[in-house]
Amino acid sequence: MSHLFPHTPYAEDQPLAHTILTTHVLFRGFQSGAAVGLLLGSARHSLSLLRQRRSPSLLYTPSHLTFPPATIVRSTALGAVVGTVLMAVALPGRMWGREDIEWRDRSWRLLENKGQKEVDAWGVLGAGVGAVVGTVGTRGVVEGG
Repeated sequence: MSHLFPHTPYAEDQPLAHTILTTHVLFRGFQSGAAVGLLLGSARHSLSLLRQRRSPSLLYTPSHLTFPPATIVRSTALGAVVGTVLMAVALPGRMWGREDIEWRDRSWRLLENKGQKEVDAWGVLGAGVGAVVGTVGTRGVVEGG
């Protein structure tokens, strides 16, 4: 996403500093929340499979043969929303009372960092893949029951 914003040679001249930093923080909250949700959803799904292993008649139900399981998709989506909301609250708390030059400097450093640009590019790609999996991958689970 960093390629969408203008980047100046000097931090003092960086336009859209609040927009750049806010977009960055919210997107990182989205990514972090989705990662935590994915881990928790995977653990929950694995535990439910282990519990059902004790009861062989329930092991091969159609709801457990779909991929990705609806539990994992749902928890990942919920984690993404929760992470975004938490960062929306944390950013004003962290930057409260800061001068405009501090916003500009942080934004400029984000745009200057090559590693950050790569993370942004891969993050946008991952969000697109996640959106496709979320809409197409669970269609059979939602329609089927």
